[in-house]
Amino acid sequence: MTALPTRHLGELTVAAQGLGCMGMSHGYGSSDDETSVATLHRALDLGVNLLDTSDFYGAGTNEELIGRAIADRREQVVLATKFGFANKLGEPTLIRGDAAYVRQACEASLRRLGTDHIDLYYQHRVDPQVPIEETVGAMAELVAEGKVRHLGLSEASAETIRRAHAVHPISALQSEWSLWTRDLEDEIAPVCRELGIGVVPFSPLGRGFLTGRYTSPDAMEEGDARRSMPRWAGDNFDRNLAIVERLNELAERRGVTAGQLALAWVQHRGDNVVPIPGTRRQKYLEENVAALSISLTSEELADIEAAAPRDRIAGARYDDGALAFVNG
Repeated sequence: MTALPTRHLGELTVAAQGLGCMGMSHGYGSSDDETSVATLHRALDLGVNLLDTSDFYGAGTNEELIGRAIADRREQVVLATKFGFANKLGEPTLIRGDAAYVRQACEASLRRLGTDHIDLYYQHRVDPQVPIEETVGAMAELVAEGKVRHLGLSEASAETIRRAHAVHPISALQSEWSLWTRDLEDEIAPVCRELGIGVVPFSPLGRGFLTGRYTSPDAMEEGDARRSMPRWAGDNFDRNLAIVERLNELAERRGVTAGQLALAWVQHRGDNVVPIPGTRRQKYLEENVAALSISLTSEELADIEAAAPRDRIAGARYDDGALAFVNG
């Protein structure tokens, strides 16, 4: 196993880059478990130890996949999963954070993952009907029982993070952060730094858009969730593609890919930042890990941000229904 640089999520030490596993079972069209397991094993061989899943991905099948893949390598893994979506895909969104559900969800995840503990347990979205103190209080009980080691939140507001952290230390906030999603920079990231909380950016490559591999929405399979996202539709797609073309020019100058440059930019957001780019393929996994070795000067960082101005990204990242549960 290769040694990668490490970073801290609260008191939890992990490799400086993790692996988002959602796409192996959920959201991005068809997948092949054998290919995914090979990629998971390659990640561990490369020293990537933070594996991220959720009970929502593939209605639990993603957790089962991860559980099988790491069964004989559990000690090498910092295993992260999430709870909160109590609906099935295609049904109206139902978020639950009540104490009874927290325990129920954790027990089910432990069974699917085939493990006796979860290293990092996130609330996937904040339940607007339940005080965060109740939810985190229930999560803290799981820590006391040894079923969970560290706690996290996902897409939570600065105020919610403060209230949660006052109940039990929060190790990590997982939220979307990339060159085309920078909402959390205003209040949320500073609060995390102040409180010693790590930030785990998901979709640091803009769901693959920033890699430049997609030149048309038609390149995605039917059933791929991105086809219904505003940024991937119509004129928005073309306007955003122009930004990627500018990133490509900068990347060529450095002898790297646009995706590696975009990922390096996220990695330079702070020493408490651990992005989790997702992929099902070893080729792209290796490309992502190689981005850890890219060092950017302040001038290069400024050039990247000028190529992808925060206020020029066309379209929202989710539809209105999904956006209602962001920064809760």
